[in-house]
Amino acid sequence: MPAIETVGLTKRYGDIVAVDDLDLTVEHGEIFGFLGPNGAGKSTTINLMLDYIHATSGEVNVLGYDSQRETREIRERIGILPDNGSLYDRLTAREHVKFAVASKDANDSVDELLDRVGLEDAKDRKAGGFSKGMAQRLSLAIALVDSPDLLIFDEPSSGLDPHGVSRMREIINEEQERGATVFFSSHVLSQVEAVCDRVGIMKSGSLVAQDSIDSLRETLGSGSRVALTVDELPSLDSLRGITGVSNVEVDGNQIIVTCDADETKSEAIDAVQSTGVTLQNIDVDEASLEELFESYTEDDGQEVVEA
Repeated sequence: MPAIETVGLTKRYGDIVAVDDLDLTVEHGEIFGFLGPNGAGKSTTINLMLDYIHATSGEVNVLGYDSQRETREIRERIGILPDNGSLYDRLTAREHVKFAVASKDANDSVDELLDRVGLEDAKDRKAGGFSKGMAQRLSLAIALVDSPDLLIFDEPSSGLDPHGVSRMREIINEEQERGATVFFSSHVLSQVEAVCDRVGIMKSGSLVAQDSIDSLRETLGSGSRVALTVDELPSLDSLRGITGVSNVEVDGNQIIVTCDADETKSEAIDAVQSTGVTLQNIDVDEASLEELFESYTEDDGQEVVEA
C-alpha cells in the first residue's frame, strides 16, 4: 500500500477549482518532490492530506488511513514541517521540543534532536529571538520527534543558509535510510533534484507529471548530451545507427551525441571507443529539473506522465 494515495481528489471554492481530479501516488520509503508554480494547488493538496480542509470529492489515504475518518491515526505517525509555521516566542528551543516529545508520548532525547538540526548552542534561547533559519531548524527538530513513518515538508529550506540547506539534505537522506517516506514541496528545484527519487508537477490544480527525473527527460525528448573529446575523428556510422541516439555533431575533435535515453550514453561511448580512437575527455550535459519544470508548466496541453 502506498504511503500517500489520492484518487479523484478535488477541492473547489465556488467557481474556483484549487485541486482538480488529482490521482497521486507516493510509495513507501521514497523521497518525493511536489512541485508547481504559485497557485498550482500544492498547499491545498497538503492541507487535504492532513485534513486541515475537506475535499469536495475524491479520496485521500495516508499510511493506509482515510485522511478524514482516521485523522488521529495519521497524525500519530507523521512529522510535519509547515511553511511559515508558528512557534511560541516565550518558550525556549528545549521547551518546544520537550513539549512535542511529551505530546507524542515519545522517548526521544531533546538534546540529541536539537544537536541534529544544528541548534546545539541555542537550546535555552527563547524562540522569539530566533532568525527565520533558526526557527526553521527548530520546526524540523519538532517534526522529527518519535521517528515518523512519513515526513511532510512544505518549503523546508526556507530561511536556511547554505550550511543549513546541506544539513537538511543530510537529514532527509538519513530519514529515508531508516525507512521513512519523505514528501516535500519546494520552489528550490536544485535541492529537489539533489535528493528526490520521483517528482510530481502541478499546474492549475492538475497533476501534469509524476515520474523520476530521468524518465521525465526521456518523455520530453530532452535526454542527455554527451561530449566526447577524441585524439582523432573516427567513422561515426556505427554511432549514428544506435537506437536512442537522436543527433550527432562534430566540433573540432569533439563528438557531441544527443541521447534520448539514459542507457544510450554508455552505448554511444562504447561505439566511439570501439573504433580504436583515444577518448581524452567525457562531459555529460543533462536537462535540469528547472528546464523540465518549465516545459511542463508552460505547456497547457501537457498530459499526465506516470512511471
